[in-house]
Amino acid sequence: MRCPFCGSENIRVVDSRPVDESNSIRRRRVCEGCGRRFTTYEKVETFPIMVIKKDQTREAYDRAKLEQGILRACHKRPVSSAQLSQAVNEIESEIYAKEQAEVLSTDIGEMVMEKLKSLDMVAYVRFASVYREFKDADTFMSELKKLLADR
Repeated sequence: MRCPFCGSENIRVVDSRPVDESNSIRRRRVCEGCGRRFTTYEKVETFPIMVIKKDQTREAYDRAKLEQGILRACHKRPVSSAQLSQAVNEIESEIYAKEQAEVLSTDIGEMVMEKLKSLDMVAYVRFASVYREFKDADTFMSELKKLLADR
């Protein structure tokens, strides 16, 4: 490992601790060359999962895509980065807990919608409008009515 600031390979671990519920370890490191500190995360390598999309094509599961979708839905909403990170970790844990080599994108979408429903209603509606491909205002309104009825 190299220091992200000076490129030195002389790095020392100062502190290690597990990260809550995500099978990873947080390590605080210090560069012996420049003296700056930084944090790294080590994650358990798991078996590769393929996502089957709506058009039946397959692509490798990508955590960054999951994070981006949730982040877009929560843009300018009162949802903390810790809540976002926890939601992504929980969804990813659900995906890996299935222990299947392939997962449907629709299953992932439903998991995201469940998490967003408990996090922020506006983020849920934003995500649902794209995920469920609302064609007109009537479809959008019927989803809102269902959401309000569930409260």
